[in-house]
Amino acid sequence: MQNLRHAATEAFHRLGLKQRHLGYAELDEADKPQPHWFHTLQVRRLKVQRGRSNSDPMGGKSFDQEFQWKTGLQFGTANSYLNLEKLGEGTYATVYKGISRINGHLVALKVIRMKTEEGVPFTAMREASLLKGLKHANIVLLHDIIHTKESLTFVFEYVQTDLAQYMMEHPGGLHSYNVRIFMFQLLRGLSYIHSRRILHRDLKPQNLLISYLGELKLADFGLARSKSIPCQTYSSEVVTLWYRPPDVLLGSTDYSTALDIWGAGCVFIEMLQGTPAFPGEADIFEQLQKIWAVLGIPTEETWPGVNELPNFRPEWFLPCEPQQFRNVWKRLSQLPYKTEDLAQKMLTTVPRHRISAQDAMQHPYFNTLPPPVTQLRDTVSVFKVPGVRLETEVKDIFSPSRRIKPSQAGPLAKCW
Repeated sequence: MQNLRHAATEAFHRLGLKQRHLGYAELDEADKPQPHWFHTLQVRRLKVQRGRSNSDPMGGKSFDQEFQWKTGLQFGTANSYLNLEKLGEGTYATVYKGISRINGHLVALKVIRMKTEEGVPFTAMREASLLKGLKHANIVLLHDIIHTKESLTFVFEYVQTDLAQYMMEHPGGLHSYNVRIFMFQLLRGLSYIHSRRILHRDLKPQNLLISYLGELKLADFGLARSKSIPCQTYSSEVVTLWYRPPDVLLGSTDYSTALDIWGAGCVFIEMLQGTPAFPGEADIFEQLQKIWAVLGIPTEETWPGVNELPNFRPEWFLPCEPQQFRNVWKRLSQLPYKTEDLAQKMLTTVPRHRISAQDAMQHPYFNTLPPPVTQLRDTVSVFKVPGVRLETEVKDIFSPSRRIKPSQAGPLAKCW
């Protein structure tokens, strides 16, 4: 092994490179010119800021000092994984990028802090019990669970970024073909969990992970529930406000899979136009006003039973001022018919009228995808099908200066 390392070091010095942790850096550029392709790679490497990148797994730390392979390590133990960097922090948990000392794979470590008097949070137990039984290409994979006195750690497969970050990198709306691929995968994951009577209950771009290939994976099942639990115990305080359907905003707890379909429809529009479909800023009333402005104000005739919902207030159903209220749903006419039709079937006010995930996958909107994508086994990625790949976005990650304004993005930027 020592001879092999010595030979590799000599070879890289002959090429004008020197070792640096797990990667390599230039020798003094003034002393030795570099080939043109090398400069291109360095420029891309320095300028591009990609969230959750796995280009440098050690994050600049010394490989020899910080990472030692150990024999006999087992799953379920804290010393089997090494934290590399923090990816994000929430109210109850912190997510780190890590590496497994068992097999060298990159992982995401979701560390849930425990209070001594309360023990393991119930939401964490529910998330673990649900994810352990879900094996699907479009659902994040739970590798391991580590339980200590101070914390509970979920070890997930490492996925490079999420849909929210991806849309930030590509403002003004995504490439129409990429939207189609992402939506098919989202519906595929939903169809899988819905067939197992599981509701995600928190669909939003931040909870949809995107791999470097373009694989979309449902993540963060902290609010997920199994329909085997009586629906009377459900809560209306679910789903981030922008992606919460009107029936739940009005206090309904008797909901089903249509809850997730509404959230998926909101994500659909957001990918198309580059901005959220219903960006309420203050409270439930404002959120409902955003929805009524697009779908129209419902009545007992158009939505039987709406007056009986727990949060129903007559003043929430009064017409807006003429200059503020407009049925901007008509803007969807700028989209191709099949796109508009699917969006309307998902974003229907009455929950029982919303299309199911399984039926949505059969919608003509997806006819341009290769037919084999509808016949894959659960654990097989759609990118295994020949011809399925992401197209280059208008704003490519290797050209950060090529930013476009929403007004320059064509009809899709204002389709809502």
